[in-house]
Order: sequence, then structure tokens, then C-alpha cells
Amino acid sequence: PASKALGSATANSTVRLILVALQFLTRVPVRMQAFKPAWLNDCVRHFPLVGVLVGAVGALVLIVAAQFWPAWVAAVLALSSTIALTGGFHEDGLADTFDALGGVVAREKALAIMKDSRLGSYGALALGLSLMLRAALLAELAMRPTALAVSALLASHAFARAAAVGVMVSLPYGGDVDHAKAKPLALAVPPRNFLIALAWCGLLFGTLAVWAQPLGPLLLSLVAAAAVAALMRQWLMRRLGGYTG
Repeated sequence: PASKALGSATANSTVRLILVALQFLTRVPVRMQAFKPAWLNDCVRHFPLVGVLVGAVGALVLIVAAQFWPAWVAAVLALSSTIALTGGFHEDGLADTFDALGGVVAREKALAIMKDSRLGSYGALALGLSLMLRAALLAELAMRPTALAVSALLASHAFARAAAVGVMVSLPYGGDVDHAKAKPLALAVPPRNFLIALAWCGLLFGTLAVWAQPLGPLLLSLVAAAAVAALMRQWLMRRLGGYTG
């Protein structure tokens, strides 16, 4: 029947976009027989799902390592596992962002700094402080109930990636479109992709709400992700006139 064929095509398309998102955000080897630039634009809707995978790996390492070593060792190992899985993708972006926007420079200069592969003082400081803060928080989680630690890691990695999609949807591309590293993402990201990303977050929130109590930390993580996204959007709009990457 036509409805069955349509459902199968939709399922295949969803799996394909999830694999593209996994390939883009992680070092997981994903082989695809074909590729279309539009898939990279649409795969952002599944960024939170990839975040769940990254968070799950970090949670597993944290829980297992905490059985054998002190909390801070478990925290560093968990943090290292997520960085290894993503290839330092987000850390590289964080350093580039603060190198470019940390100082008082013109828009064109800031964009040029972002393309510079060298690490500057602002980027080094932001990266170092970020790693220390994350390690400290993970060490604290290692001493908390397992359900809370797992929930925090899954939620933070998923909600943060959904926040990034929200920024892309709500801002124009601020760099040189023709020379963008991921050119499909320099085009307009449809709002429906953000809605689907939010749906993934809603599914995760509902699952964790049933499995892990209380709801307070989950709600706080949602508010934190939204607040950071709003601040980042305002900062990027003021300094660059849009997002870049």
C-alpha cells in the first residue's frame, strides 16, 4: 500500500539524517553510499539525539570509573571519553569563539581570527576554565546517586545541542557563505528542524522524569540551556550579525 511505502520512506529518511548528524558531530565511523548537502542542513533536528549518545558514554565511564578510583579521576576519565568521542569538536569551537570575540576587534577581524587554527590567550583561558568547571561538576556527580548523574549527563548533552540548533534557526549566517566549512549549515535552517530537536528533548525529559526524581535539576538544565542560547544569540548578533562555523 501507498501508506506503507510512505512510512518506510520516512523511516529511511530519518535514519539517514540521524547517521549524518552522528557523522558530523562525532568520530563514530559512519559509511554512507550517497550524500546530499541538504541532508547536513536537515540533520540538525537530530543533534539532541546524538547528544544523548555522547552523554550516555560519559555517564557509563563516570559510573564504572567511580567504582575503582576517586571521584576526580572518574570525572576526568568521563570528560576525556566525551571529548574523544566528539574529536574535541565543541572545544575547538569554544576556543575559536573566545579568541575572536574575547577582544575588542571589528567584525571582519573577528571572522578572520575564527578561521585561524592557532590558539590565542582568550581561547586558551576559556577552554581551560571550561574543562576545569566540567571536571569539577562531574566529580560532584560521581558522588551522587547514579540516576542523578546519568540524568544530568544525558540532559546537558542533549539540551545544549538543541540550544545550538535554536541559535542557528533564529540567526542568519554571519560569515562568508561561499567559504563556510559546512556550507549547507550556512543556509537558512528551517524552524521545523528546531521543533523536531525540541521534540527529542521533550521525549528525553519525559523519560528522565519518570525514571529519575526529582524534577528540579531537569527543569534547571532546561532553563540554563535556554538562557545560554539567548545570551549567545545576542552576543553573536551584536558582534558578527549572525552565527558562523
